[in-house]
Amino acid sequence: MSDGTIVNKVAESPLITFNLEDFLPKTVRKIDLSQWLEEGYILRETEFRNALKNTNFALYQGAVIHLYCGTDAILPAWAPLLVASKCSDAGLTCIWSESDEGFYSAFFREHLMEHNWNEYAAKPIIIKGCGDQRIPKDAYVLATQYLKPIAKKISYGEACSAVPLK
Repeated sequence: MSDGTIVNKVAESPLITFNLEDFLPKTVRKIDLSQWLEEGYILRETEFRNALKNTNFALYQGAVIHLYCGTDAILPAWAPLLVASKCSDAGLTCIWSESDEGFYSAFFREHLMEHNWNEYAAKPIIIKGCGDQRIPKDAYVLATQYLKPIAKKISYGEACSAVPLK
């Protein structure tokens, strides 16, 4: 007979929650290259280089930089590379993308590739779902692909209503 004690079976299980929200950057700062273009469209090399020299990239410390051009300007290939070089000089990581979704997709691709997956070997994993809207679907796909060969079991969702994947 039961003594009436409620037991949290989820808390007692060996199930490990893999939460992609844990990978989100703490701070993202956007840098629009059009700010250094004449009328937002015309790149004049000398003025562009001078504007970059006068930009205090140290103000962006601790952030991941989302580089983009907010206008339909036709940029030479070297323009975003020069900005990335200035960011690198300041110890900043930057990602070029015309959209937020593209930015986060590239961010997760890089960080999931560098992640140590060994801690999940032969363990039951649940990939937490229904989280932050900034997490793109391809991040979930990548996580599943990395976990598939090593995890004992993979599910998606919440412990109370998980969908089995492996």
